[in-house]
Amino acid sequence: MTDEPPLRRRPAEELPGNAPQHPQSAQPQPAGEGADPANGGPVPLIAPRDGTPDPVAAPAELAEVVARFAAGTGPVALDAERASGYRYSQRAYLVQLRRAGAGTALIDPLPLPDLSALDAAIGEAEWVLHAASQDLPCLAEVGLRPRRLFDTELAARLAGFERVGLAALTEQLLGFTLEKHHSAADWSSRPLPESWLTYAALDVELLTDLRDALDAELARQGKSEWAAEEFAALVRTGARPPRVRAEPWRRTSGIHRLRGARAQARVRSMWYARDQIASRRDAAPGRVLPDSAIIAAAELDPKDEKTLLTLPGFGGRSVRRLARTWLAALDDARQLPEDSLPVTPAVEGPPPPHRWAERDPVAAGRLARCREVVVRIAGEHNLPPENLITPDSVRRLAWTPPEKLTEETVAETLRGLNAREWQIGLLVPHLTPALSPEPPTPTPTLPDPSLP
Repeated sequence: MTDEPPLRRRPAEELPGNAPQHPQSAQPQPAGEGADPANGGPVPLIAPRDGTPDPVAAPAELAEVVARFAAGTGPVALDAERASGYRYSQRAYLVQLRRAGAGTALIDPLPLPDLSALDAAIGEAEWVLHAASQDLPCLAEVGLRPRRLFDTELAARLAGFERVGLAALTEQLLGFTLEKHHSAADWSSRPLPESWLTYAALDVELLTDLRDALDAELARQGKSEWAAEEFAALVRTGARPPRVRAEPWRRTSGIHRLRGARAQARVRSMWYARDQIASRRDAAPGRVLPDSAIIAAAELDPKDEKTLLTLPGFGGRSVRRLARTWLAALDDARQLPEDSLPVTPAVEGPPPPHRWAERDPVAAGRLARCREVVVRIAGEHNLPPENLITPDSVRRLAWTPPEKLTEETVAETLRGLNAREWQIGLLVPHLTPALSPEPPTPTPTLPDPSLP
């Protein structure tokens, strides 16, 4: 719990955590209407309670923030702003923090790329983030790694809330509305406008209040231990960078329209040419050349600049300047020998579910029964099925169940797929019989007409 006075929090009796106890399957109770005297609706939150701080950009300023947050108490609310859609990297371009007794700080990691001193000051506190898996990798790049955390988005999913965005939860549970106008802004630009800085500060203004409300709701539903396991897993793995795909070019939007390995080779060649330029410029690949342009060129295979520039996506000045690069990439694909063309990659793990009935009808039956179990148990406990168990784990278990089918072996298989103990406890007693072969339908015995 935070010891910072809440910002016009709803009356305690209206918070979900103070409602009477009920079974886990009950829906989370939204708090009542906010305290806006004009219409009784939610209160727009337009400025931080302490004002919008200036970004910290000098070592001396950072040292002051470190001392201030080390002296603070309770959880630390954190957020980071990236420039997805504008930059090639996923680095943080602004780090926001708030703690009771320390206030709010906005740190510019461009001139201050090493925040390990701040990490040492707050490392033992609980960190509160929203959608932590999005921010943990870029926070780790600047030296910030939590030892304990509370993820408000994940907590809301476990509690069964349908809308789990920060603004939606803040409005529903705390009675404040947050503007999200700058969520897709180019945070790499400098200087950052005052309105953007206010937006960034407000992202951490109510995080600890929201954490308290969701923590109470989880306790009310008997899910606190579930959340603790999920948060611990995020601490262990959340800072890892995304897994690098073996053939990332295959995710080019629209590639399914192409026919033939030679056309795929053209996509591959252009994709890597674009990626090299994007990396060098630190620009989002789609801003160098859109996927649709790569697909159009792969379909037509233009041989000259005039034809290339008539294709959709090649009209921009910066794209036209690179016309020779695109034509060279197409020519490289054209010159490839047959044995160097792309081949369909071997599928790791189970095949796509729509092929199961054809390839292995028995496994298809297992998958259908396992899916029914997951949906039913998730419904009983007011959870999204994907938070009860990942769909990939269900497919792998159904495709290759343990040779000796017992609850112990099924549990061990799920642990190997990174399932948490609370998930295993809920699912194993029901998945184990679902993995067993369906018993044959008994043939009804008809009475012998010769008998009296």
